[in-house]
Amino acid sequence: MDFSQEVFLHRMAQTSPYPFLIPIERAEGVYLYGPDGKTYMDLISGIGVSALGHRHPHVMQAIKNQLDKHMHVMVYGEYIQSASNELAKKLTSLLPAQLNCCYFVNSGTEANEAALKLAKRYTGRTEIISCRKSYHGSTHGSLSVSGNEVKKQAFRPLLPDVRFIDFNKISDLDQITTRTACVIMETIQGDAGVRIPDKTYLQAVRKRCDETGTLLILDEIQCGMGRTGKLFAFEHFDIVPDILTLAKAFGGGLPIGAFISSEEKMRSLSHDPLLGHITTFGGNPVCCASALATLEVIEKENLLTNVESKGKLIEQLVRHPKIKEVRRIGLMFAFDFESETVVNNIVNYAKDHGVICYWFLSHPYSFRIAPPLTITEDEIKKGCAIILEAINQA
Repeated sequence: MDFSQEVFLHRMAQTSPYPFLIPIERAEGVYLYGPDGKTYMDLISGIGVSALGHRHPHVMQAIKNQLDKHMHVMVYGEYIQSASNELAKKLTSLLPAQLNCCYFVNSGTEANEAALKLAKRYTGRTEIISCRKSYHGSTHGSLSVSGNEVKKQAFRPLLPDVRFIDFNKISDLDQITTRTACVIMETIQGDAGVRIPDKTYLQAVRKRCDETGTLLILDEIQCGMGRTGKLFAFEHFDIVPDILTLAKAFGGGLPIGAFISSEEKMRSLSHDPLLGHITTFGGNPVCCASALATLEVIEKENLLTNVESKGKLIEQLVRHPKIKEVRRIGLMFAFDFESETVVNNIVNYAKDHGVICYWFLSHPYSFRIAPPLTITEDEIKKGCAIILEAINQA
């Protein structure tokens, strides 16, 4: 096995000058293991992906069972495959009736790209409204509707006819008009540092979209799949989107995303032109088997039942005068401090002492934790003790 930093740094493209550089040999439950025997508690779930922890037995068995049958056999939308059929049947059974048709893709950013295309195709409109401080992905369309101008500037020109409003500001909603194809927003803004909207705000967004014939896209790529204590975060707000996007934890550790809408709306992608959205690897049967097993684990193990109590325990344990603010919903946390330097010191100290927490791209004064939903109380206490040590030395 090759864990060479030289290969990693010079034969693999880098995303920043400051990679974490932890060698990982294997992972199990809430823990990552290095080839040197060092153990790390993964309190970020691989940035929201490993919500069941690493290598959950039921998910692993489902993957192995599918591997014994077949892997990729055809591009999305041509062959009838049991894995994707079963996943679509299960997923739509858990969603409101109007979200009854799934399109499985490869990632969150592709789910958002396709959702934007669907909204424009179905409405015949071109204007897209998003929120400042949002994050929807790094491909051109998703970047176009993300709110971080620093990240966007080097890649302009981006998608035209995109407008931005302030998240959780009702007075901005009059900018949604009969020109607007869609409003896209995260139900909970993740990268902005866990920004939780008022219930009245999201209900006002839904009402304004209904009044103007605008489609509402809710991006639950980070906040979905039980992270907030509900399977889907929009359930907290008594609204239903026209299009829902999922990824990250949806696949149980394998790469899969989805955009879900009504069958009527989805059919508009099948003609004029044909193949209005197409993907080679979307609906990959192994990934679909893993995603179905993930939904089954959440349901059978009643994982949603204890999300709130585990979140409250972390909130009680990680208290310190240096913390300026804590924002939390379920097991999704942002801890604010006075400076980026303090946050860097905390994250690096925790890493050196076997606990993984992490930064936000767009909110450097906070660090995040989003542990697996399966984390135990003892593991919470152990991890929080190290985080408190990290805060003390910052």
